[in-house]
Amino acid sequence: MERKEIAGLSFISATLNEAVDEALRLILTGKGGMVVTPNAEIGKLAIDDPDFRALLSSADLVVPDGAGVVLAGKLLGAGLKGKIAGIDLGLALLPRLAEHDLPLFLLGSKPGVADAAAEKLCGQVPGLTICGTQHGYFKEDEEIVARIRESGAKALFCCLGAPKQEQWMNAHRAELPGVLMLGLGGTLDVVAGNVKRAPDFFIKCNLEWFYRLLKEPRRIGRMMKLPAYELDVLLLKLGLKKLKGREG
Repeated sequence: MERKEIAGLSFISATLNEAVDEALRLILTGKGGMVVTPNAEIGKLAIDDPDFRALLSSADLVVPDGAGVVLAGKLLGAGLKGKIAGIDLGLALLPRLAEHDLPLFLLGSKPGVADAAAEKLCGQVPGLTICGTQHGYFKEDEEIVARIRESGAKALFCCLGAPKQEQWMNAHRAELPGVLMLGLGGTLDVVAGNVKRAPDFFIKCNLEWFYRLLKEPRRIGRMMKLPAYELDVLLLKLGLKKLKGREG
């Protein structure tokens, strides 16, 4: 699969269907692994934190989640086929999991949300097997990892929010061989109906971030990471900034 280097991360350049095919291949071949979905906010964190950047780079798939990443690619001359929102990737994968009888485990959000999401997904996707759920407010990892392993899950939606979900997946990927773990942020809240996703108009116009800002003005601090990310990318292109190595 074609990849494009953007600010230290090697993003896949793919359509949604191509990304789903590759995710399914990782499961069916028994490899499993880790899928991360950086947007501009996560990309900015990766620029500033070399350890986190190295963690993301170790993923089996680095998916461009957001118009900010696509714009950064254009600034660097590393054009991507388009953005692939993490939630779209996860939902598009579900019928393929059902087709191949591959069980899914849902992890994250507040108590009850994963259960509600599981009920809705099973109603929407015939034949889908959700083999377990777990809210994100746990203190000990070992029991959760054991439950996922014993459930027979072949895919895991890890919805703990960045950077926690990426750190969690990386810490436990060796304990869950053959399981494809996807870091999907607030997907469970959207599926369960607790959070409303932007209307299609905003999504198609790459203005989903603006819709969220209108709904939650307090997010302005986080939204400022988008122009900060683009500025860093431009400075990297001009040679006025360098990525900091892990040794500092």
